[in-house]
Amino acid sequence: MADPAVSSGNALGTGGRGSGSKGATSPAENYHLARRRTLQVVVSALLTECGFESAEKAAVETLTEIMQSYLTEIGRCAKAYCEHTARSVPTLSDAVVTLIEMGFNADTLPAYAKRSQRMVITAPPVTNPPVTPKALSAGQKRTHPAYIPSHFPEFPDPHTYIKTPTFREPVSDYQVVREKAASQRRDVERALTRFMAKTGETQSLFKDDITAFPLIAARPSSIPYLSALLPSELELQSLEETDSSEQDDQTDSENTAGNIISDDPGADKENSMLPPSGVVPSTKSSEENMIDNPYLRPVKKPKVRRKK
Repeated sequence: MADPAVSSGNALGTGGRGSGSKGATSPAENYHLARRRTLQVVVSALLTECGFESAEKAAVETLTEIMQSYLTEIGRCAKAYCEHTARSVPTLSDAVVTLIEMGFNADTLPAYAKRSQRMVITAPPVTNPPVTPKALSAGQKRTHPAYIPSHFPEFPDPHTYIKTPTFREPVSDYQVVREKAASQRRDVERALTRFMAKTGETQSLFKDDITAFPLIAARPSSIPYLSALLPSELELQSLEETDSSEQDDQTDSENTAGNIISDDPGADKENSMLPPSGVVPSTKSSEENMIDNPYLRPVKKPKVRRKK
């Protein structure tokens, strides 16, 4: 007969390497693998008691699967009998009834347990899980009340319940605000200058090194006086504002005049279209004779709208 440790090691050698190659890292998978290895050790010890010196891997795996299925069926039936009697924890009587139901003679168990050639398998060493250091510790940790079972997960650390509102008052100091605005403006100008230098043409102060101190290339305009003749954006905006204000005033005056004329029941429609003097104003004639060339038009000063 071979040594049970050797036989169990031979039986578990390939199985252990095969299971380790899967790379199981979760606690549930590690628990299932450890339980499977324990069953393999038990099967190897039983084979050694029966007189086998060696066994193939497939045979050991098959016997291990049979034992696992048998134990699983015993546990399932014992749980069913326990729940049938309105209990939550199985007792010895539930296990005995389960063995009898499965066709096993429970009276032979004491004699089998006291057999002379039985092998004692030492319990595997229990390794404590590594303690992870707690980053934050504040207050006292809450314990489970009496109506919560102990196997439920613990309450989280007390710092998760602590709420500390954080806010910053806006800076109102004049010097700090001005310095911040100046630094932001400087950063914007610097970023825009770098962007234009990278995307457009540049000039260098040094002929040897072109990349040192690049300057934005000045592009001369073909018509230099054109920018002086064309109005700027601010002038156009002010002109649009004055035009809109004049149109509003004109519509208001027309509405008031129309109301006055409509109030007079005896007024004639033809006379209402003409001014009281009966002469067409000179504005229409001046608009007809106005030159379309924008460079020859008279200068219009924008009206400054006062804020009310």
